[in-house]
Amino acid sequence: MTNKNQPASPKTKLVTRQVGALHPRNRHHGRYDFSTLIQAEPSLAHLIITNPDGGASIDFADPVAVKTLNKALLHASYGIRDWDIPSENLCPPVPGRVDYLHYLADLLAGSNQGRVPGAGKVSALDIGTGASCIYPLLGASEYGWQFIASDINAASIANAEAILARNPQLQAHISLRLQTTASAIFKGIVGPDDWFDFSMCNPPFHQSLAEARAGSLRKWENLNNANANASAASAPLLNFSGHDAELWCEGGEQAFIAKMIAESAQISTKVLWFSTLVSKSASLPGIYAGLKQVKVSDHKTIIMSQGQKQSRLVAWTFLNATQQSAWAKLRWSNGKR
Repeated sequence: MTNKNQPASPKTKLVTRQVGALHPRNRHHGRYDFSTLIQAEPSLAHLIITNPDGGASIDFADPVAVKTLNKALLHASYGIRDWDIPSENLCPPVPGRVDYLHYLADLLAGSNQGRVPGAGKVSALDIGTGASCIYPLLGASEYGWQFIASDINAASIANAEAILARNPQLQAHISLRLQTTASAIFKGIVGPDDWFDFSMCNPPFHQSLAEARAGSLRKWENLNNANANASAASAPLLNFSGHDAELWCEGGEQAFIAKMIAESAQISTKVLWFSTLVSKSASLPGIYAGLKQVKVSDHKTIIMSQGQKQSRLVAWTFLNATQQSAWAKLRWSNGKR
């Protein structure tokens, strides 16, 4: 089903679901079980508020409450203990982040006769993992995948290392690499002996710091309008913070993804599926043009929703169907999960 509001080239394949619906395998459908979450993270208890309908919730305009909820979700649902990030880093919402991973699992299944490759058989690359290391942590916990996680910020890599030190069961699944070249994405990270079943990225989507601040302010105002219990004193730049590399880059997400596409063509046979999140639908025509220019074999756009928020995942491959089948046979042996 094609979303009429979604620009698409004739060869673009769109996958959509009911607005607001998480992936069917996502553990976070429905209301949060706060009693269970408080058992996992007792500090959440004093942050619970009551919605106008009488239900339990948190103040989503409060950065401490949001981070504590994340900490509880990661412990209760995935066994990840003592997760934490500095206050200046972006706090990723767990339900939406794990959705990206579930859709990537479906993408791999499409190259493997409909079967998700077995645990321990998938190697992934996370571009810009951030201080949270959220995608590798979730992917290793949920699917048993192996990850190389890269970032340009040494402090973010150090924080990710600290999280892994507190979760030794995941250390064998996740390796961290510092990107030392500011202008590079894959260069300097993907080595001659590396082969990845997919790459993933949540790119900086603003074009400038001013645009990032304006976006943070709009988000803060929307949350306060939607939540009568939100703190009027909350500071938007504190609640929706992030290092420059997390929030913005020159040219915004379209320029970043254009560079990613160009670099992907230089390692076209080392990654089965390249992928990225795309925040703005207006970025899609330029992305499709870039994919056409490097002559990808196939690309897909997957629409993802969480509540009223909608985002999209664009994935592309340089391998044709025969080559994808050979890749699956060589690396996964058609294993079932």
